[in-house]
Order: sequence, then C-alpha cells, then structure tokens
Amino acid sequence: MGMSPLRPRPGKHDTAKDAESVATIQAALDAGIRLVNTGDFYGMGHNELLVREALRGRRDQAFLSVKFGMMVAPSGQPLGLDVSSRAVKNFCSYSLERLDTDVIDLYEPGRIPTSLPIEETVGAIAELIKEGKVRHLGLSEVTGEQLRRAHAVHPVTAVEIEYSLAGRAIEDDLLPVARELGVGIVAYSVAAQGLLTGSIAGPLPADDVRNWTPRFQGEALTKNLEVVAEFTTFAASKGWSPTQAAAAWVLAQGEDIVALVGMSSRQRIPVNLAAADLALSADDLATLDQIFAPGAIVGDRYASQVLQMWRS
Repeated sequence: MGMSPLRPRPGKHDTAKDAESVATIQAALDAGIRLVNTGDFYGMGHNELLVREALRGRRDQAFLSVKFGMMVAPSGQPLGLDVSSRAVKNFCSYSLERLDTDVIDLYEPGRIPTSLPIEETVGAIAELIKEGKVRHLGLSEVTGEQLRRAHAVHPVTAVEIEYSLAGRAIEDDLLPVARELGVGIVAYSVAAQGLLTGSIAGPLPADDVRNWTPRFQGEALTKNLEVVAEFTTFAASKGWSPTQAAAAWVLAQGEDIVALVGMSSRQRIPVNLAAADLALSADDLATLDQIFAPGAIVGDRYASQVLQMWRS
C-alpha cells in the first residue's frame, strides 16, 4: 500500500519511486518472500499495475493476495463499500486485467458492511473459484461470527486483520474461531501504523494521514509514546530494532499467523526478514505483556466516522 499514492494524479507519476517499488518486490521474491499483498483501491489501481510489472515473467513465484470493495472518489475521498455479488465479479475482472494474470491466489473483501449478508459476498467469490479465476477465499476485518457464517458457505483460507502488540482485540473473538476452523491469520500493521517503530517523537506533520486516527491525536499520542519508549528500550536491550521486535512478537503467537510487513525500498528487506529468526523467551513475552497491558495503548485505530461508513 505504501508504494502507491493515496490520491494519485492522472498523468503525474513518480517514476523513480515506481521503479524502486518494482525492484523491491522483485528483490523480495529473490530473498524467498512469496506473499504479495495488494488491493485494487491502493492508489486506485496503481498498486496492481506495479505488481504486474514486478511479476512479469515470474508470476508463479508469488502467492498473490488481492483485496477489493472500497469505493474511492478521484479526490481520494472514501465513498464506502460495495461487496455485492455483481460488484465482486466486476472488481475481479478489472484486477485480473490490471495484474495481467489468469488467477488470483487469495481474494478478499476489504470489509463486510452490516447491511449486506456475508453469504452473498462469499457466494460470489465461491463462484469465481469454481470458474478458476480465484484459488482461495479470504476475508478481512471480520468478527468470529461472520467468519463462521462465511466458512459455512465456502472454506475460508485466511483472514487479514490488524494484529500487533498495540492491538490485540482478535484474541477475544476472531482468533479462537479461526483456530477452531483451521483458518490462518494475515496480521497487518504489526507496527501499529508506525507507532511501534520508535521513530515518532511528537505530533505528526499536518499533512500526515494518520492525524485522523485517534491513537495519534493529542493526549492519546503522548501517552502512547510513553509506552513505546519502554518498548524501544526493551528492543534495544535485545539488539533489535523496534520493528523487528514487533514483527517477532506477532510471529511468536503461532504458526498459523503471517506477519504482513510493508516495505517500499530494497534496503528494508534483509532487516525485516531477520525478524523471522528472532526468538522471544517466556520472560520476554511476559515483559511485553506487561508493557502492553490492556489499556496501555489508548485511542481507536480508526476514526468513528470511518468505522461507521465501513459498517453501514
């Protein structure tokens, strides 16, 4: 997602950044990374075009995951969701064309609004699987109850959802259900939108899109940075970067969990890959549980109006 602009301007592309993005995906494949995660609404199709270029001649080396359903105006303004059965097939047709591929490995709605039965969306993806256009059914940001209903229509392979030291809500509902059903978890934002990287010292620049996120606002940010400072000290004591420690914690939660770490430059690949080899002891895990005790991180991860738009 970080490789594509939130508000792309037609005819005005950062060709140097695009070239580095393509080179980064290719270098990741060379390093043994297989999961390539994108969304048709990342840069309004721009991201899929980057992935197409990066996978040219080596499509079989990647497990390609695509999210869909988010509606976005040319200005970048979110317009809500459409994951109705007709929309599912329409979005898939465009993604297959932009990606220049015959099949998407994992296809998932970005959200499921409460106004639409999840069975309709899943049923449409199941039909795409029968047609050979999609290999596996995925979901994103669902509850345990929604996962059960979807799984009853067609086996769900994985659920993509935020999971990090700063956000462990799935442990109370979704994760137990996923494990009961044998569904994997693709954990995104393992560094909590950059909060856990230790690189934030105070209020964000005025044009930073994270400013609308409650956890990055005012007193909440001040309190959260105090927690992150303690976490950064822990990571330093292990000789790790905070991002490595954050990813290592997610990976330590089970072999059924994939840590989705965004990279937009080649230099980050070996640093982030190293997290897969880091071992957290029982004492380490207990220390992190203490640092990130329930309520330690304050502020929701999305603004209330955004959540309402996604749910309606």
